[in-house]
Amino acid sequence: MLAETLAAIRPADAMALAEARAYQDRLTKPRGSLGVLEQVAIRLSGASGACPPPMPAPAALAIFAADHGVHARGVTPWPQEVTVQMVANFLSGGAVANAFAAQAGVSVTVVDVGVATDLPDAPGLVKHKIGYGTADLSQGPAMTVDQAVRGLEAGIIVARDLVASGARCLITGDMGIANTTASAALISVFTGKDAAEVTGRGTGIDDETYAHKVNIVREALRVNGLPGAAVSGPPASREFPQPSEALRALAAVGGFEHAALAGFILGGAAARVPVILDGVIAGAAALVAAALDPAAPDHCVAGHRSAEPGHAAALAHLGLRPLVDLELRLGEGTGGLLAHPLVCAAVRVMHDVATFDAAGVTEKPV
Repeated sequence: MLAETLAAIRPADAMALAEARAYQDRLTKPRGSLGVLEQVAIRLSGASGACPPPMPAPAALAIFAADHGVHARGVTPWPQEVTVQMVANFLSGGAVANAFAAQAGVSVTVVDVGVATDLPDAPGLVKHKIGYGTADLSQGPAMTVDQAVRGLEAGIIVARDLVASGARCLITGDMGIANTTASAALISVFTGKDAAEVTGRGTGIDDETYAHKVNIVREALRVNGLPGAAVSGPPASREFPQPSEALRALAAVGGFEHAALAGFILGGAAARVPVILDGVIAGAAALVAAALDPAAPDHCVAGHRSAEPGHAAALAHLGLRPLVDLELRLGEGTGGLLAHPLVCAAVRVMHDVATFDAAGVTEKPV
């Protein structure tokens, strides 16, 4: 399934990109006056291969939930059982993600890919459990390569099912206590940046715990033999690890939700459906997806920039510009949900705004 999905992904269509740029210039507005929104619409034209691109609605949020063995190292004061408690909160409609999804008219699906306990069946819950939490990444690999592939394929299945049910835009979500530690480790590997540059305070930790967390990330990279594996620089020189190296890195220091999110991104790209990325967890997963197929980011929009420093590093490496910067650090898909109306508005312009010729409006002389 992974190989089939990768084979279906195509880079942005050059002809559609050129057509969309030219079309933006013919609309009744000064050229470039909608700033980044114009670039979003052009990006979605290239991703879909059509100008104007399809409206990215209805949208579907998938929240991938899993636990992490590194939690035992004291990288967060929050107890691990919060993961399963928050899953119940999502399913009952009581989380911030639910409130934002209701505001945006987005469906919510919760996917158990590695919660540390069995969950009862419930409407809105999909089960693709790979394990009962990962192993401690600071002591050795968090999972096997086979588990990493199973996680990727779980995300692909969820993306396929949501698209088959009518979704025309996918939004990433996550839940997993201690998952910012795994994210920092992945981002360090894929961007080549030091752990201190990409490790943040997660759900809110004091200075002592933060210093310990940075050391745990460094320890994880050392134990698993993972020095910085990528080259930083301008987009033309940006590199990613080879797919086999990416899989090993994912298995070594990633979480089950990272694997599933990477597959979710690949599944959306294969279906030519845009994927709005949320925060640092999605950013780390997108680095994995990009290493498996460099064309995957062509189908992504960065919903926001998290307060986590690793997220800015991941977006820079992916060449993605965030739409919203509100110092969010919640996860769940909240930043992606806030960005969805902006993405829709960007595309709506392409569909509804008249051209100078059609409206009989005199264009500014060149």
